[in-house]
Amino acid sequence: MSLVYEDDYVRLYQGRWQDHDIAAIAGQAVDAIVTDPPYGETSLEWDAWPTGWPSDAAELTNALWCFGSFRMFHDHAPEFAEWKLSQEIVWEKHNGSGFHSDRFKRVHELAVLWYRGDWENLHHVTPTTPDATPRTVRRKTRPTHTGNIEASAYRSEDGGPRLMRSVQYVRSEHGRAIHPTQKPEGIVAPLIEYSVPLGGLVVDLFAGSGTTAAVARSLGRKCIAFELRKDYAQAAAQRLAQQPLDFAALELTSDEATARILAQIGGAP
Repeated sequence: MSLVYEDDYVRLYQGRWQDHDIAAIAGQAVDAIVTDPPYGETSLEWDAWPTGWPSDAAELTNALWCFGSFRMFHDHAPEFAEWKLSQEIVWEKHNGSGFHSDRFKRVHELAVLWYRGDWENLHHVTPTTPDATPRTVRRKTRPTHTGNIEASAYRSEDGGPRLMRSVQYVRSEHGRAIHPTQKPEGIVAPLIEYSVPLGGLVVDLFAGSGTTAAVARSLGRKCIAFELRKDYAQAAAQRLAQQPLDFAALELTSDEATARILAQIGGAP
């Protein structure tokens, strides 16, 4: 295993996570795993299901966000026996995928949250949307079939804030991806914000293009990521190295910022 990228927030390794003591290199507890394993639904070389990895993950943390399809989770259900199911997010894509011409066009994937131990002991933040205007509360009668609703610090008001919906529409990375199954940052961000506190640690066992690491860093979380294939690990490292310039942190005027960019690209001041 080799370290191919490192900064203050991210460490990306090329190789198997099983070959390294994650607890030792982390120096802190793993708050959650957010990962996108091979689904094992095709004959492609990179799409081979890594048998037994959910059990290995259970030794690292008590919270696991795992992307997948219903078929994937159904076929490998026994391997998740150590985990309890919390909830699932449906990622709706703008483009479809599927392997059959006589079935509904598949335009979604799942992100499932598995957990171990007591739910109350896991870090989780009520996911709300801030894009609504509060107005007079309108009392509603719950349908009888909903049963008992657990108490929560969240107070629902017409107009906002509103609970984030479990179906999330985010455009896929089709046409600009550096990995065949690259997930957009917009679908990964809510998962990390929900399960990992500021300064906390997220681990990605199947880093691919490095999306989990990039999002974690942008949200002020730390990330340790692993990618088995050398070519994808190098591509992810290059992506992570291309950080945007923070002009506010540099305390540059607009003219100074322009001059610096021109100097970097070889242009005239």
